[in-house]
Amino acid sequence: MSKEKPYWLKVRYNEKSVAEINMIMDTLALNTVCKEANCPNLGECYKRRTATFMIMGNKCTRNCRFCNVTHGQPLKLDLEEPSHVAEAVRHLNLKHVVVTSVTRDDLSDCGAGHFAKTIKNIRKLCLDTTIEVLIPDLKGIERNLDIVIDANPDVINHNIETVERLYDLVRPEANYERSLFVLKYVKKKAPHILSKTGIMVGLGETDEEIYKVMDDVLGVNDDIFTIGQYLRPSSEHAELVEYVTPEKFEEYRQVGIQKGFKYIASSPLVRSSYKAEEALEARRAK
Repeated sequence: MSKEKPYWLKVRYNEKSVAEINMIMDTLALNTVCKEANCPNLGECYKRRTATFMIMGNKCTRNCRFCNVTHGQPLKLDLEEPSHVAEAVRHLNLKHVVVTSVTRDDLSDCGAGHFAKTIKNIRKLCLDTTIEVLIPDLKGIERNLDIVIDANPDVINHNIETVERLYDLVRPEANYERSLFVLKYVKKKAPHILSKTGIMVGLGETDEEIYKVMDDVLGVNDDIFTIGQYLRPSSEHAELVEYVTPEKFEEYRQVGIQKGFKYIASSPLVRSSYKAEEALEARRAK
């Protein structure tokens, strides 16, 4: 298959909208995963005045081979960051906010407490805003997960990212079973909180492997599932094997519905936080 980017992945965005949101983030010393991970939906989301906040800096202690976020020695936590995120949410008048982070294995709680403070600050300042957190595995430590759960966000997302066979290639410092445990523990401890996960395709996985991931996450009562196209950030990252067609993504969506997902988003430009508020509203309507 040709590696030239197909038409369905070519996007344009309004530079004025991007500059405006970047100015707000810079003023409050905040990072967005939209910018750090070079998300293809950056322009669309910024135009809609939404963004996924990335807390705890822009240096990750892990070096996943699919991710554009910089690996390196992280800085000390910014203790003002939780309140700054809340201020940005209020300024942007967001109905739904997504907060993610770099992986911080260097911290005693892997950053769980910083997530909790951010959630609580948003709740205090923005009463009507629903909150989704996209968390690392927090080393699969229950007390770390409890800290986030106790802060009571509306959605807890932890991405599986890829099929089990490709973990050594794509996520060598992570563990498939540990990620499944995170999803299982969250849903068991807090069944009222919506759980969410997602994968990328185009890395050489088979349909059968994708369907096994679906079965595995349904087995731990996951609520929302997303599937999107892997886009190789550079020649140093995991190889792109193929661009999956929109028709194939729709096939995956239909299979997921048949298997029992209450909400599944599957298309080339889908990312875990893309139009996240729609997934939340659709799932709550079930």
